[in-house]
Amino acid sequence: MREILFQYESVNPTTWAYLSSLLVIGLYFKFNRVWSVRNLDILLIIALAPGLLMTYFGQQSINRATSIPVVPAEVIPLVPQLEANVPPPPEELAVVKTIPQENAPSRQDLLQIGKTLEKAGYIWLFCVSALIVIRLFVDPTMVRRPLLDPNLTIGGMTFITCALFIFLMTNVIVGRPSDADLRGVREASKSNPKEVENSLRHFGPGYRMLLLVPRIPTYQLAQAEPTDLETTEKITIIVTKTMAILANLALIAGIVLVGYRHFDNIKMGVGAAMFYFLLPYAAVYTGRIDHVLPAALLVWAIFFYRQPLVSGIFIGFAIGTLYYPLFLLPLWFSYYWERGRGRFLIGVLATLLVLTLSLAFTSSDFETFLNQFRAMFGLWLPRDEGYTGFWNYYFNSNAYRIPVLAAFAVISIAFAIWPAQKNLGTLLSCTAGLMLAAQFWHANDGTTYIAWYMPLMLLTIFRPNLEDRVALRVIGEGWLKRSSQGPPPSDEGKQAA
Repeated sequence: MREILFQYESVNPTTWAYLSSLLVIGLYFKFNRVWSVRNLDILLIIALAPGLLMTYFGQQSINRATSIPVVPAEVIPLVPQLEANVPPPPEELAVVKTIPQENAPSRQDLLQIGKTLEKAGYIWLFCVSALIVIRLFVDPTMVRRPLLDPNLTIGGMTFITCALFIFLMTNVIVGRPSDADLRGVREASKSNPKEVENSLRHFGPGYRMLLLVPRIPTYQLAQAEPTDLETTEKITIIVTKTMAILANLALIAGIVLVGYRHFDNIKMGVGAAMFYFLLPYAAVYTGRIDHVLPAALLVWAIFFYRQPLVSGIFIGFAIGTLYYPLFLLPLWFSYYWERGRGRFLIGVLATLLVLTLSLAFTSSDFETFLNQFRAMFGLWLPRDEGYTGFWNYYFNSNAYRIPVLAAFAVISIAFAIWPAQKNLGTLLSCTAGLMLAAQFWHANDGTTYIAWYMPLMLLTIFRPNLEDRVALRVIGEGWLKRSSQGPPPSDEGKQAA
């Protein structure tokens, strides 16, 4: 950001966590109803910040440690020469420059600090996320929905939301990926099908082009240095930054439009969008397409819920790019069961077919296509090694992880029959809950993908009573049904009858 604004200093994520938490309490906390569910929701969301920051800085410390070169033993005798101002031989000068400074933390210290922070962060996130899952799954039973507006006018919220969006997207533009952020891009350049399959299993499941894009950092540590990039990598980074900005724009627009169109209250939509960009999570992960794009697709699926075909297309894209929304199908298909199930199913299947054909056209051979197809639909057994996140530190075995997966699958299927009468509020809360619950068995950094559920959770918090938004009332019968019934009777026909 300092390249654009004179003397601008990036705000440390920890500092922003303190400031944003105070802002959120001041703007959304209902001081005249201290024991309301709204206040509980705000405190639960704020409680995610400590675990997220511990995990983030732990990963940064581990990445720094892995980037420190190991100094050969034969270089050590050169240290006295340097202290005595005796220049080393020219051929050894490059090696001497790699000797770490005396006061700098060692590689082992950085690894130990990073792992300790990361372990504590994942425990914190798992505990808070479990409480949020319970809250979201209980939401369909809450009938009373009093209108609780944010403590700011719509003009002020719009200004703050636009300002936050500009600053966050500027951080994406000036972000410089490190070698760790470019790992996926470099894995994608491998030609060996076995190596490609291993990389897909490490980053997947999901759509290969989404899994292997670079990660754009929005906060740069002082020790981070720009990495040497090839021309193709520079182009990929530019495309990724553009996609990240457009995905964030689509996300914020979808949140606002849901409030305007389906809540009949644009202030609630703008308030939810501002809340999302105030979170510390948004300050550090807005450059991650694998976080933001699925969230935008799910929000737009909610916006078009009255058009089952269009909503099915967005759900299909979400499944094809991320895989985990596949477990939303029982919930959504049950909602459309009385009306619109055929159109919804056509939208989902047609989109998945298009994505499958795109893999066929971009694959060099059948084996590569098969690997990418399996990655998109998760057609492999759960891996038992190479975990990142909670399962890397605790219960590092599928003997513990598979029962969690089985319980999640049972919950997903149970939403086909419960609650029996589903409405728009059910779609919001249960979709958010399932996308969060999927991360408890996710082998890659589970519970850190907050964007998968947070926009829908915020819409759940701000929503009014939506019990009348059931499929039979808000969805048309479809053109096939109308054409089979014939045109409506004319006025003459009515008088004759």
